[in-house]
Amino acid sequence: MKMISIPCCGMVLAAALAGCSVTEHDAAAADADVTIENCGHDIHVDGPPERAVTLEQNATEILVALGVGDRMAGQGYQVDEPLPELAHDYEDIPVLNSASISAEQLRAALPDFTYSTLGSFYSDAGVGTVEELRRLGVPSYVSETNCPGTSSVPASFERLFDEYRDLGEIFGAEAAAAQLVAEQQQILDDASRDSDNPPTVAWFYSTYNGVPIVAGAGGMPSAISEAVGLRNAFDDVTTSSWPEMSWEQIAKRDPDVIVVADLSSRGRPGDSAEEKIELLRSDPVAWNLSAVRTDRIVALSGTAMDPSIRSAAAVSELDHWLTNTESFE
Repeated sequence: MKMISIPCCGMVLAAALAGCSVTEHDAAAADADVTIENCGHDIHVDGPPERAVTLEQNATEILVALGVGDRMAGQGYQVDEPLPELAHDYEDIPVLNSASISAEQLRAALPDFTYSTLGSFYSDAGVGTVEELRRLGVPSYVSETNCPGTSSVPASFERLFDEYRDLGEIFGAEAAAAQLVAEQQQILDDASRDSDNPPTVAWFYSTYNGVPIVAGAGGMPSAISEAVGLRNAFDDVTTSSWPEMSWEQIAKRDPDVIVVADLSSRGRPGDSAEEKIELLRSDPVAWNLSAVRTDRIVALSGTAMDPSIRSAAAVSELDHWLTNTESFE
């Protein structure tokens, strides 16, 4: 079985971030009041936050890429090694909890702002709700693709870029946000290819009690697929962005390509790309899928499959694989 395993922190992402992580804060915005609508309510800051706390790694990496890591009081929920080009500033940020930050840990850090790309952290069982934190004088920003307790918007690169711009405005780092958007947009432009009948791709994330979990509609895998001229084979499944699908259901759609999520750093049985590919080869139904029989399998970082600083690099890596795979030339 030919597997091409591509890390999601390659040179193309380093180039995209090189000019952003060291950008000076916009002096003109240093004392400006900012109000931004987010997940159905207004966020107001009197000036750029000075003691921000991020609840998970994707949020941390975005703020570090915007050059505001020095204004963070803490971070939580680490799932991967930090990107090498961000590591120096990333590792200076206190880790309040390498898993989920508790309400007590958050309050002890005395934050003036919180941010997460995953709304599930904002709950009574987590750090508290967005509304509760707001009453305590702590505004919170949540990715619009994962709003807590309300409807969310489908993931897209434009939505991700809007998030960079929102955070740039909140932190007075508009120039860094604009540069990051421009660099990542160039990655998308370079990968763009037209197809009247795009090949299909299944994004195999994990298994639950032996049942595959694949990417459905509305998630970042659909946006990445579209960017490289593919179509998510399960883009019509709207019940969940990561639905469970039997091997028989996958076989009916028989995708041209299979992307497997490498979740090795999570450390659970079956999380690595190698284990997933072995499962594809050994399952009595999966082994007969066209993509398995023709070695059209590519491994990408599972972290890039959520809207994050790494998602644009996944586009470049998948585009490179398609360009260099004989059946897709």
